[in-house]
Amino acid sequence: TLAFCDPNFRQFKVKKFHNLPFVTFTWYGDYIPNTKFAFPPEGVKEPLAKVLSEKGLFQFHIAETEKYAHVTYFFNGGREKPFPNEDRIMIPSPKVKTYDLKPEMSANEVAETTINRLLLKKYSFVLVNFANPDMVGHTGNLMAAIKAIEVVDKAVEKIVREALNLKMHILISADHGNAEQMVNPKTGEIDTEHTTNPVPFILIRPDAVSSKLRKNGILADIAPTILNLLRIEKPKEMSGRSLIV
Repeated sequence: TLAFCDPNFRQFKVKKFHNLPFVTFTWYGDYIPNTKFAFPPEGVKEPLAKVLSEKGLFQFHIAETEKYAHVTYFFNGGREKPFPNEDRIMIPSPKVKTYDLKPEMSANEVAETTINRLLLKKYSFVLVNFANPDMVGHTGNLMAAIKAIEVVDKAVEKIVREALNLKMHILISADHGNAEQMVNPKTGEIDTEHTTNPVPFILIRPDAVSSKLRKNGILADIAPTILNLLRIEKPKEMSGRSLIV
């Protein structure tokens, strides 16, 4: 894109085109000059992290390098700077050419750091991302993907056990699939792409109370569900609704 749009582009020799409008599907930032976009970004005015911060609650966000932006910038509605009382840690991802060479990635370090933070008994909300199922899934290596899932399964178990000991609720979900389908069912070819399969939403309670969850929820319902558990009123800007019936 920069080769077409940036008059100062010098990485390789390019032929300059005259009267060439360049339109991106959405806005990619000011670092791509001389472009227009078809659909402007929709601002997220009341992300979950902001709501929690304004209530004076402490929160902790953690991921390894590959998914750190997802638990910070993207989760916070396109905001780089942490909200007040929001702590963050980025665990370095392993330096390998492709992640099927190290399917465990940094999952164990993410889990250990999360548990250490839980033991501080400081946070009302903890956000944890495991990159393995997506990043290893993208390699198309089935055996490596299986190993990645096994590692994450054990890491999540450790966090869940500690969280339950601390009487915390646990929510487990995803924003898309990948590793659950490593072969294209129509062509039989290796599948390295995201899937549109429904993802799980699991609520684990620290008490003996059983919660009934609505079916056919969407990602926009997760933040209202968290606020429901924390007994915080959902802001009108949140279009979703709690998944707890």
